[in-house]
Amino acid sequence: MFSICGRLIVSFFFALFTSCNTFADEHAKRWLAGDHHIHSWYSVGYDYEQDPPKPERGGDAVYQITTNNIMAKHYGLTWTVVTDHGGPNHSEVNRLWAYPELLTSRKALPDMVQFFGMEINSPGADHASLIIPYSEVERDQLVDLERRFDRRESWPDDRSRNNPSIMLEALNYMSEQEHPPVVIANHPSRSMLITGNYGLYDPAELRAWNDAAPNVAIGMAGAPGHQAAQLVKFARGAYRAQPTLGGFDRMTAILGGFWDSMLAEGRHFWITANSDSHIHYTQGGIDFWPGEYSKTYVYAESNPADILEALRGGRIFVTTGDLISELYVDVSTEQGSAMIGGSLTDNRYPLEVTVRIRLRDPEGNNPYGTDPSVHHVDLIKGSITGFVKDPKTDSHEAMVEKRFNRRHWRRDGELISMAHKLSIEGPTYFRVRGTNTQEKEPKPDPLEENPWEDLWFYSNPVFVR
Repeated sequence: MFSICGRLIVSFFFALFTSCNTFADEHAKRWLAGDHHIHSWYSVGYDYEQDPPKPERGGDAVYQITTNNIMAKHYGLTWTVVTDHGGPNHSEVNRLWAYPELLTSRKALPDMVQFFGMEINSPGADHASLIIPYSEVERDQLVDLERRFDRRESWPDDRSRNNPSIMLEALNYMSEQEHPPVVIANHPSRSMLITGNYGLYDPAELRAWNDAAPNVAIGMAGAPGHQAAQLVKFARGAYRAQPTLGGFDRMTAILGGFWDSMLAEGRHFWITANSDSHIHYTQGGIDFWPGEYSKTYVYAESNPADILEALRGGRIFVTTGDLISELYVDVSTEQGSAMIGGSLTDNRYPLEVTVRIRLRDPEGNNPYGTDPSVHHVDLIKGSITGFVKDPKTDSHEAMVEKRFNRRHWRRDGELISMAHKLSIEGPTYFRVRGTNTQEKEPKPDPLEENPWEDLWFYSNPVFVR
């Protein structure tokens, strides 16, 4: 406990010392690490002996917003989102308590981008990160959305609010706002009890979200939070029935599974990673600090608008355990090239394509005190076949086109480079993953596993249309 508090104090004064460089080099795009799912003590508990129930700070998560962001900065993050749970009249908690504290945190750490948001109780579904763009009306915008659409906001409880059609109404409403927010589905398979029998999220529902507001409902958490759970002998990610695979949700991790079926439609549907931080595992929780284990990297300028634009545009890769810190995937033909999240148009088939991959395998220890190295990198491809007839579709034929290891790449210090040429017969997407393990496919995570020894990274796709 003392060492954690000591780190907080050191990090805080370091933040103050460096605050004069607010948004330094903000016009240079680079990979910026962040976390879109962080809880503060405004994920409240309630005294239900009172009517309406009285909110009580620290009921579900315990740290102040500033504390979370000091620790996020300490672990290398440059952008964060405060995402507290909703509940009866929680919009007033956000309006009167959380937002003023967020402003205080922004002043203390002005070189960090700190978005206002919440983990909305999605009508007819599970939780989702709701990220509000920076603006003069950001507080009013979040309060309005929470009051209108969070299924637990009303008191007395109104079960009619828990209707999938209300979520589609919410997404349409958001997409038409002057400052459209971003919605990312959290822990999509955590409520899944039986293989093939989806829980609070299912493929048809996520397709409907993306159809309703593709500029808002941009994707899902590929790597859920609560990754420290195994360190206290609990299921990794709190996925008790259907375990994570290498720390990733099965909707992402299964090759030829749900995510591939979405990409085969040519959808802009991206994956992210997050901490879902409530309470650190050394203090009785099952969580890492923001950025301590999982990171979502966006290729953006260091300002709020471009970070959100990068999220919408899929300029994202995710990693655990600081396995890598940069990832470039460039797909080129004679007509041009595209990077992660991008599209390249060329109608001549068969088509000769070159895929170049460059990553940074950083030297030095991660927060666990080890220096993991990349064992192999997979280039995955799948054909783009158009929209499916059955929205419940959760499979598509995808394959590892090329598996790279140290025999196939060139290393220059921290940088690893590799390339592959191939011919494609029609519209195709490419994505990349890698690991420090020898596993050809990520395996289910047992309770006794150390998460620091099972690390993966995933890129979002590049499309050749």
